[in-house]
Amino acid sequence: MEKDLTELQTLIEDHFEKRKKEEEELLSLTTRIEKRRSERAEQMKIRAAREKERQNKMAEEKARKEEEEAKKKADEDARKKLILSNLSFTGYKQTQTGTKRVTEREKKRKILNDRRRELNIDHLREDKLREKAKELMDWIRQLESEKFDLQYKYMKQKYEVNVLRNRVSDHQKISKGSRSKRGLRK
Repeated sequence: MEKDLTELQTLIEDHFEKRKKEEEELLSLTTRIEKRRSERAEQMKIRAAREKERQNKMAEEKARKEEEEAKKKADEDARKKLILSNLSFTGYKQTQTGTKRVTEREKKRKILNDRRRELNIDHLREDKLREKAKELMDWIRQLESEKFDLQYKYMKQKYEVNVLRNRVSDHQKISKGSRSKRGLRK
């Protein structure tokens, strides 16, 4: 019995020693886990800060690119306006017909864009709509009168060009005739 008692005593001591070791391991594990959690939280903060910084850089880059594009577009528009304002017509002699067409198109677009008005009538009441319609009718009358004037001017210029061509051809016929008579006299 004593033997059993000593054996039981040793078993109990072994059990308590194992339990003590396990508790120490558990404590060390929990401290390691807490340390790892704090490290992980710190890493997440750093990562979030880096991500925010990266997004800010991307937003700045996007804004800078948009600003550059707007600046380029403004420079291009200014250059086109300068070209259109410096454009001079030299009559029938045009060296590059392709560029003339392009510039004519650009001029037409520019004129149409200047003439085109926004029609913002969603918020207007009936009396304001009537005023707006009257204003638009006056504007259309003005454009029609300009169109009529330009057509008349065009027809007049066309007539003058034909008259001048006829005069030139008559003059050339007369000068050829006088040359041939001079040649016969000699």
